[in-house]
Amino acid sequence: MHSPRLIPPADTAEAPAILGAVERNNVIVTGGDAARPMIFAHGFGCSHEAWRDVAPRFIDSHRVITFDQVGAGASNLAAYDRGKYDSLHGYADDLIEIIDELNLTDIVYVGHSVSCMIGVLASIRRPELFGALILIGSSPRYVDAEGYTGGFSEADIEALLDSLDANYLGWSAKMAPAIAGNAERPEVGERLVQSFCSIDPQIASQFARVTFLSDSRDDLPKVTTPTLVLQSSDDILAPLPVGHYVHEHIRGSQLVVMTSRGHMPNLSNPDQLVREIRDFLS
Repeated sequence: MHSPRLIPPADTAEAPAILGAVERNNVIVTGGDAARPMIFAHGFGCSHEAWRDVAPRFIDSHRVITFDQVGAGASNLAAYDRGKYDSLHGYADDLIEIIDELNLTDIVYVGHSVSCMIGVLASIRRPELFGALILIGSSPRYVDAEGYTGGFSEADIEALLDSLDANYLGWSAKMAPAIAGNAERPEVGERLVQSFCSIDPQIASQFARVTFLSDSRDDLPKVTTPTLVLQSSDDILAPLPVGHYVHEHIRGSQLVVMTSRGHMPNLSNPDQLVREIRDFLS
């Protein structure tokens, strides 16, 4: 099991250097410079490595961009700002900054889990940058509300967050396989465990609260970018009613319920995921 990278305490940390988004977020660009850009954004507990079975298969046709959210993967930990990243808007700011630094337009944005709503927020703010949104396992709100099924009660989420705070490594070992699904394929859950355990627990705690307590339902009708909603058939974090809700509230969107199970089709069923993305783009 990987040991998490620890951020230095606030009173001993050196003042972070001012970095551009490409360096700060460990942006990796492959494929032809003239090809249509395609950005892959990972979810909570992951890094750009979550796309290693998917993104390379688009290099022949696209300029492929992967990156790490600040606090994850090989991002610059000194750039983590608790104030900035206290909402999804801070991550949307980073996404737009990456796009501007690379001078991209007509982007195919592929977001997984919480990065779906990060992409939604960025596309609303700067719609001229985006040509397509592909949302995998998206959820605008995880907590149930009147007339809305998110999949969790408030007590469920508070218990989940309390457990994470009390013992992050233990929480990761227990929750990652459940989130990944596919119990008959333990290697899928193990990949997610390793990813979860590589993140600083303090950052993971804050990102989890931002993720699971967010509510982006009012933002969905503001989306004007052509959108594909990809939904696994059995997903504990984004159950079927959530996928239908996202589809119904993004005007003109397409919904595909895949045969894949679990919240990580990019790990468990990359072939089907690639096929659905290609079908949408063609």
